[in-house]
Amino acid sequence: MKRIIKNNGTRAQTVMLEYVDPSFSHAVIQWQKQHGRHALPWQRTTDAYHVWLSEIMLQQTQVTAVIPYYLRFLQSFPTVYSLAAAPSEEIMGHWSGLGYYTRARNLHQCAKLVVAHYDGRFPADPAMLEQLPGIGRSTAAAISAFSYGTVAAILDGNVKRVFARVFGIDGYPGSKPVEDAMWQRAQALLPAVDIESYTQGLMDLGATLCTRSSPSCPRCPLQTQCVAFAQNLTAELPTKKPKKKQKEKQAIMLVILHENQVLLEQRPNSGIWGGLLSLPEVDGMREVNAASTSSLSDSSREVNQLAQQFGHLESIERLPEFTHVFTHFKLHIAPLLVRLSQRQNMMAEARYVWVDMTMLAHAPLPAPVKNLLLTFGHGA
Repeated sequence: MKRIIKNNGTRAQTVMLEYVDPSFSHAVIQWQKQHGRHALPWQRTTDAYHVWLSEIMLQQTQVTAVIPYYLRFLQSFPTVYSLAAAPSEEIMGHWSGLGYYTRARNLHQCAKLVVAHYDGRFPADPAMLEQLPGIGRSTAAAISAFSYGTVAAILDGNVKRVFARVFGIDGYPGSKPVEDAMWQRAQALLPAVDIESYTQGLMDLGATLCTRSSPSCPRCPLQTQCVAFAQNLTAELPTKKPKKKQKEKQAIMLVILHENQVLLEQRPNSGIWGGLLSLPEVDGMREVNAASTSSLSDSSREVNQLAQQFGHLESIERLPEFTHVFTHFKLHIAPLLVRLSQRQNMMAEARYVWVDMTMLAHAPLPAPVKNLLLTFGHGA
């Protein structure tokens, strides 16, 4: 029986030689051809633009959520040239609701560079792909493998989970020593042929069988060689990330209305919801801690001062507070409905724009803000 590997410097150096095992890739390839996923829209092409678009969208996002966005993107931007030439606001609008908005900004910048430096053709070399915005080592390998048949190793979250369980790798996969050892293993296990089926097979195993909870071990082609299965460790592997206390922030947002239009503010390109439209905030997003526990009543003067910049106040009322959870913190949002009897001319304030309530569904808004406005709009 294989023992759990404790990753240290010397042990990690022997991984590549110890686990050159053609039976592993053969099992993955055969399983993928018979039982893997074959009907995903980006599997019907080797067009590097289509493959790249899908791989960027799939970063930290479920397949079911990606499919409608992927199809809409290709309908609006059928080529890398059309994506590169599109206004950033249009791209952010198409991305709205998918999350991790840095990906959308990198997507646009990457398209521009591919057009400018590679005549609209994505390079086949993973090392060259990795130099482009938003493309890391694993994503570069996947794009190159699916588009050009390049033999290159991937190591996304699904693959890390498969490796940790099959080979009994202890330690958090996001730590550098463990990740380095996994990269060595990924490189050593590459097949000489059928790289597309092997790469897709690893992704499919992690997504459909070797899931975080309740893995389907009886259906897994790697069960007979899986350390976690043999030692009843599937619940313990991969090792979870050491917990840190999640930060909490709060924001007072103003839903300022006048004649069925709402006032929106363009957010800076960097930071949370970068480049999107959102609601004006009173003093931005502030951390919640024992020393700062402000309330709406504490901020009433600031609320009035901010609202009065945009026109004559008719009324201010509270809307239900809610919480939006990001990867690294929770944001507690306290929305206030502000009605104006007359609004000010804001020609000098380019970052503000009035948007008709009927156009909000297609506006580049963060998901929680869009949900708030659409819910409020239906109930108004």
